[in-house]
Amino acid sequence: MAGDLTQTLDPLLILVALAPFIAALFTPLLQRLIGSYAGWVLALVPAGIFAYLSSYLHPIATGTLVQGAIDWVPVYNLRLSFYLDGLSLTFALTIAGIGALVVLYAASYLKGHPHQGRFLAFLMAFMGAMLGLVLADNMLALFMFWELTSVTSFLLIGFDHSRQAARRGAIQALVVTNIGGMGLLAGVLLLQMIAGTWEMSAIGGVVRDSGLYGIVLACILLAAFTKSAQFPFHFWLPNAMEAPTPVSAFLHSATMVQAGVYLLARTTPFLGGTEIWTTLLVGFGGVTLIWGALGAMRQSDLKQMLAQTTIASLGLLVLLIGLGTETAILAMVAYFVAHALYKAAMFMIVGAVDHGTGTREITALGGLANVMPLTFFAAVLAGLAMVGLPPTIGFFAKEEMYLALANTEWQGILTLLVLVAGNALLGGVALLVVIKPFLGAMTETPRHAHEAPPAMLAGPILLAIAGVIGSIFIIGLADYILSPAASSIRGDYVESHLGWAIDLTSPVIWLSVATWILSGAVYYWAGAIRSGLRRASSALGWTADTVFDAVMFGLIRFAGAVTRWLHHGRLELYLVLVFVTLALALFVPLLGMGGLERLLPTAELGNWSAVLAWPDLRPYEWGVIALAVIGLGAVLMAPSRLVAILSLGVQGAAVALIFLLFGAPDLAFTQFMVEILSVVILTLVMTKLKLDERDPRHLEDLLRDGTLAVVCGAGVSLLLMVVLAGPLDTRLSDFFTATSVPIAHGANIVNVILVDYRGFDTLGEISVVMAAGIAIMALLRSRKKPAAPPKPRTRKAKGATA
Repeated sequence: MAGDLTQTLDPLLILVALAPFIAALFTPLLQRLIGSYAGWVLALVPAGIFAYLSSYLHPIATGTLVQGAIDWVPVYNLRLSFYLDGLSLTFALTIAGIGALVVLYAASYLKGHPHQGRFLAFLMAFMGAMLGLVLADNMLALFMFWELTSVTSFLLIGFDHSRQAARRGAIQALVVTNIGGMGLLAGVLLLQMIAGTWEMSAIGGVVRDSGLYGIVLACILLAAFTKSAQFPFHFWLPNAMEAPTPVSAFLHSATMVQAGVYLLARTTPFLGGTEIWTTLLVGFGGVTLIWGALGAMRQSDLKQMLAQTTIASLGLLVLLIGLGTETAILAMVAYFVAHALYKAAMFMIVGAVDHGTGTREITALGGLANVMPLTFFAAVLAGLAMVGLPPTIGFFAKEEMYLALANTEWQGILTLLVLVAGNALLGGVALLVVIKPFLGAMTETPRHAHEAPPAMLAGPILLAIAGVIGSIFIIGLADYILSPAASSIRGDYVESHLGWAIDLTSPVIWLSVATWILSGAVYYWAGAIRSGLRRASSALGWTADTVFDAVMFGLIRFAGAVTRWLHHGRLELYLVLVFVTLALALFVPLLGMGGLERLLPTAELGNWSAVLAWPDLRPYEWGVIALAVIGLGAVLMAPSRLVAILSLGVQGAAVALIFLLFGAPDLAFTQFMVEILSVVILTLVMTKLKLDERDPRHLEDLLRDGTLAVVCGAGVSLLLMVVLAGPLDTRLSDFFTATSVPIAHGANIVNVILVDYRGFDTLGEISVVMAAGIAIMALLRSRKKPAAPPKPRTRKAKGATA
């Protein structure tokens, strides 16, 4: 990758992001038709994506940027845009390549499961969400795919929904990652406000110079830390192990948790390079590395051990991104590739062991190399990469990260010590996973130990071998994968210097040797370390997991208390609250925004007769007003509910007559219909109650309700008077008049407004009326029928036969 970037358009790039979703739609049908072989067919989708993206290795390495976009919301200049550079290509190839093998593995692992089709559909959607995330250029699209990874992972983690642990793990992952999702949304909106664009490829260094940089950084880090399980948000990841093993293999190597790492890498060109960026990422990354590595040593379940090492590895990646130097970023990309290969293989190997023996407890396993030789072969190669031994990519990643800190400053020395300690602990865990289950004396297991099926062995063997082949051809790997990805993160060209020339005089190689020796020591004293860590955990008494449970329980209790306080079931108090809110909404603007001054100038505030003067009405108009007053008195003095309902209709009829007298017959007709329906509906509803008496009313209730009625009535009247006192703005009316015929092809402007300009509003009103009608019908049909009289019993005569 040299020189300036050249851009090329490829519409098929959009299909790459959407193809797994399309496949997910047809997965259940496909599984019904061909059963477990559906996995083999579905694996062709990610395999095809991998092959297609591989064709761009050379163009991307030589400085080409591939783009594809379609109009999304053209009115707001939003485009669903994707682009392919070194970073997104590396992640997309990892997702598609490992995804193909995981789908094959899942088809065999869940063979015969009644919901295999649903699981494979979730898995394909999960893959599509992650592909869309790493390929998205539009930040809103990135947020959309970001949230889809949370939703699909929730479905996969809670796949075995009959188990409470699976449901809890799924909910916990969803809650924690969605907190970060809200942070990402806020960060995306602020970035658009600062940079004036939705496209990440167009954001420059203006963000670092903005006064909002700190807030944007906090939002992005919250999103990345929750997604990638950084301390103190690390606790959800081990509980996600309740998912089936294929999910764990995919989630820990190429998807979900790597999304946060990708986000940090992608935003480095316009957020990185500052002191606060380096301090936060190196600090939290280092703590997460050590915390996860120690957590792995405390476990004895193989899946939990690997899950904790993933937390440590994610911390290591974040730390390297925080350092930000060319060597550190190159080490980060190399470690990402190495980790993806060996971690996916390791999880598949653990799944094969569990499938073949019926247990994952490391203390209950031993001697499996004789009966599971292929699994053992894959475990050895994956373990070499995890320890960082040659010939694996993990060796070069470890060498490069040590080289990045080969300085004499105390901060660099401290970070280097953290890296050595973390890598030593991870190497010790790798030795435990490889040696304990497979070597030594054969141990009795719940099932008769046997080798896994070919579909379950293909993935770990191929991935483990890939880690070795990648190191053999490290120069080509660096030129076509590592260097272009590092260049995308840095924003300038990063030249690789990786090769097999080992300098024994360099302190870097001796740091690696020290790491291997320490790994052996960790393996040797693993039992004592595990016991000590468990005692320390028991003495502490609480964990982040228990804090989460306490917070969730408190939130539920608080929500219940608020619900009981607000939803007490007393309709009368609900109405009081509604009308108090209405009074505030009326008088706060009138008094606080100069409404009364607009109605009457300050100098004439005492001269209300100019405003309240009675208009010159004709006798029949006075008759309508008298009818309204009579109806009001009838409502207030009604001796029963039925009379009050009928009297209320008089009020509506008077309003309809006013509309009719002032030239609005359509409105008057609508008012008449509404009043008739209201009276009928209320009468039908009240048939469930006694209509021959009023509710008992106390004096304080009468005073409260009367005061509210007067205040709300006065507020509405004053508001209308303020509106009428101002100049009439006819712009909207003129628009309707000018466009009613040419656009909506209707001469009746009122009908055009209802049907066209306010079509959705009218549809909503019709839906409400329809729902009310259905409710009334159900209410009428629910009237209890009188019980039939019991049949008289007849006594049989003696000797009678049945």
